[in-house]
Amino acid sequence: MSLSTLRSNALLNKRILSFMLFTFVVYLTIGLPLAVLPGFVHNTLGYNSVLAGLVISVQYFSTLISRPHAGRYADMLGPKRVVIFGLICCGMSGVFYAIAFWFAACPLASLLLLCLARVFLGVGESFGSTGTTLWGIGAVGAKHTARVISWNGVATYGAMAVGAPLGVLLNHAYGLMGVAVLIIVAAAFAAILACMKAAISVTAGKRIAFKAVVGRIWLYGLGLGFGTIGFGVIATFITLYYADKGWSGAAFTLTLFSLGFVGARLIFGNMINRFGGLRVSLVSFVFEVAGLLMIWLGHDPLSVQFGAFLTGSGFSLIFPALGVEAVKQVPPQNQGTALGLYSAFLDLGLGITGPVAGLIISHLGTPSIYLAAAFMVVIAWLLTLRLWVNTSRQSPAE
Repeated sequence: MSLSTLRSNALLNKRILSFMLFTFVVYLTIGLPLAVLPGFVHNTLGYNSVLAGLVISVQYFSTLISRPHAGRYADMLGPKRVVIFGLICCGMSGVFYAIAFWFAACPLASLLLLCLARVFLGVGESFGSTGTTLWGIGAVGAKHTARVISWNGVATYGAMAVGAPLGVLLNHAYGLMGVAVLIIVAAAFAAILACMKAAISVTAGKRIAFKAVVGRIWLYGLGLGFGTIGFGVIATFITLYYADKGWSGAAFTLTLFSLGFVGARLIFGNMINRFGGLRVSLVSFVFEVAGLLMIWLGHDPLSVQFGAFLTGSGFSLIFPALGVEAVKQVPPQNQGTALGLYSAFLDLGLGITGPVAGLIISHLGTPSIYLAAAFMVVIAWLLTLRLWVNTSRQSPAE
């Protein structure tokens, strides 16, 4: 690779990263309260662990419901306005966390305020993240869609990795109020920067109907949803899995999963442009299945940790790879709607993983969920194979 190519890539990445700051802040506001809220609801307000979990889940459902609308409004109004609105919503979640902290002596009022904060945060996530991705794609060109989506994922997981431990530190020092203040400050700072950044023009032209967009991208979204289950069972249940085995090191296993995820995006992200999203997805699903089967077999902690690394590496490129193909199915003026709908399948996959996996555990034990997840990923592989075969048949005619 020539020096000029390296310099060109560096400049392109620098430009993309200038947008990914907004995604980083959005997911920082998500990560900061993640490990703090269950303890506040259970220990401070006195509610049971079920309600503590429901408070966390409110955000996921809010994101799921609002994600398609985020894409649609980005198509209509431009992604800059959508990002600013999303950041304001993230900041508002911090405001309601602070008020909930003040009302801790009135548990019911405080709980309702926390739920309201989670609703704002869910809307902020869908509008901020979807809008940032579309803003970045519009700024650097559609041919760099895979790179923008890949960097968006790195910013997402990087922010979550930083946010969770930082939130715990702030909670120890200042309580939930310290977390709330940082959320407000970070969101306000990012919103000001977004206001100063140049907007991109809204693509003109007649938009196809919402129902038609769903019809064109739902198989890609379904593949993403099934593929996401592997991530969901590791993130949610790996600590329970280690406890059942009597092992220590669950946190390190999550770290290895994250390392595999980020490493694969940084090293192999360009493969999507070279070989196409469907081919990359087919290979990625194989690695994810292999990793999940290693965890299911669970001979020793080392094999489980390697399995988590493989799963993270395999899952890493699935979102951008299938996402690139999904947005190709619609005209440019509908790409925001397509991306929002496609992303909603990820939210849906994560939303149903918890209760379904919990049901499986109660009947078949914790290791069984990793076998079940591997089976779901195989279904995702078969769906993607069908898409690839159909695309290959159409290509000669085109």
